[in-house]
Amino acid sequence: MLSPSPLSLSSLAPAVRDAARRAGDLAVPYFRAGAQSTAKLWYKGGSSPVTEADIALDTYLKGQLSELLPEAGWLSEETVDDPARLGRSYVWIVDPIDGTRAFASGHPDWAISIALVRDGKPVLGILHAPIHDRLYEARLGEGAWSNGVRLQLPEADTFPGAVRVAGPKPLVDRLERQINPVERLPKVPSLALRLARVAEGSIDVGLVSAHSQDWDIAAADLILQEAGGRLTGLDGSIPAYNKPNPSHDEMIAVASRLHPRAIGAMRA
Repeated sequence: MLSPSPLSLSSLAPAVRDAARRAGDLAVPYFRAGAQSTAKLWYKGGSSPVTEADIALDTYLKGQLSELLPEAGWLSEETVDDPARLGRSYVWIVDPIDGTRAFASGHPDWAISIALVRDGKPVLGILHAPIHDRLYEARLGEGAWSNGVRLQLPEADTFPGAVRVAGPKPLVDRLERQINPVERLPKVPSLALRLARVAEGSIDVGLVSAHSQDWDIAAADLILQEAGGRLTGLDGSIPAYNKPNPSHDEMIAVASRLHPRAIGAMRA
């Protein structure tokens, strides 16, 4: 049994990366670029899509990750919630396909999101976007990487030119009323990828609607944090994970030095 102290997170990470890549290999045969997926699709709760690929990946990842760390709890979008997780120090938080609508409709912006949380805070995050051949990784206190290249956001405290923003239109409208000029980027269907692109600097400000879930954001939150960014509520609060209700309010993702200005604009 591996015990994920800060030192052994480096030992655990390769196996988690491998699991994420193998999950991607399971999903890709169902994906058809620009066309409807070959996977069977249905809706849960009346409006949330799920495919047979989501379920296959969830089953695979639960088996692999639970074997890596048997003492860890489990929280996933596609698994019935087990309250026993609340009594665990370590919890795997997983979205087998973040961006199911994109996956099902042939859009490339979907990803496999895996986070290991310790006492409510992510300590390991892996995000794999198979169609983009992109793997993001972060370990608490050790940095963040994209395909092995270190991610580090600039420390400037002003936006360079037009602010590149991605997120829901009402929130982008709200930001634009206070900060100009704004370049509206297409909304990234996978919330995890939206946040990761803030971490790599291709998006300046990522905005998040209310009711995102732990599995949407936990891995990307750590990637952003370790790259020099921040994900907070619009009140400045830091997300806490593995709570009885894993839902979050509206949020903003931005480089740390730009956070005061960006969040001030959203509060105005």
